Amino acid sequence: MVIEVGLIDVQEGREDEFAAAYAKARQVLATTPGCRSVRMTRGIETPTRFVLLVEWDSVDAHLDNFRATERFTQWRGLIGPYFDGAPRVEHFTDVPA
Repeated sequence: MVIEVGLIDVQEGREDEFAAAYAKARQVLATTPGCRSVRMTRGIETPTRFVLLVEWDSVDAHLDNFRATERFTQWRGLIGPYFDGAPRVEHFTDVPA
C-alpha cells in the first residue's frame, strides 16, 4: 500500500467553493480501482491550504487507474479552477515500527 499526499493551495476567498467541489469530485476518486481510502484536510493556521491523503494499492494503481484516465480529467475539472498554483503530489510508504 502507498499513500498519495497532495498539498493543495486554494485561491483566497474560494475555500468554501473548493470544499463544495471536492464533495462532488470525491466519488470519482474513491471509486477508482485500487483506491482504498480518500481524505481531505484543511489547514488551521493556513486555511487556504488543503492536504489530500489517498491510500492506493500501489503507485501503478494511482497512475494507471486514475491519472491516465478520464477520471482524472473529470476530477481536475471540478476542483482545478480553485487551485492557487499546481498541487505538490508525492507517494509515501509506512516506516516499520
